[in-house]
Amino acid sequence: MTESVLPFISTVAGSLDSKGRVCIPAAYRQILATQNTGGVYVCPSFIDPALEAFGQSLLDDRSAKLATQDPFFSVDFDDEATALISRTQLLTPDEQGRVRLPDAMIAHAALKDRVVFVGKVQKFQIWDAERYAALEAESLARLRAKMARARASASSGETP
Repeated sequence: MTESVLPFISTVAGSLDSKGRVCIPAAYRQILATQNTGGVYVCPSFIDPALEAFGQSLLDDRSAKLATQDPFFSVDFDDEATALISRTQLLTPDEQGRVRLPDAMIAHAALKDRVVFVGKVQKFQIWDAERYAALEAESLARLRAKMARARASASSGETP
């Protein structure tokens, strides 16, 4: 059983400065510190135009899962290690909590001046604020439709 880790929650507005730096939210920095992370691990998402950010606990968890696979003859090992481990960088913050995002990561996420940090329990994501607003609206619309179908099924006595 793994130890309890504080979750990354909330969506926090931020900015990308002209030097490619973002200030990691203070609450997120505190969570990273409790995990003994010497900064923040960041990699490009392999699904979305966003950056994945996480601490030592999630890296340890993923590394342990990878360690159960054959590193030479497992396609799954290679795919997962390529998607996550080989693309991850440890970014160390300055005194103000800012980290310099690599140019390739800024380009991957199409980050402009306004960004958002999106808490997702074990990780958080860094998005362009405008792009995330559209995604959030789509996600909430899908959830509302799903809940409406579930309620309609429940009221008619059907099993969803």
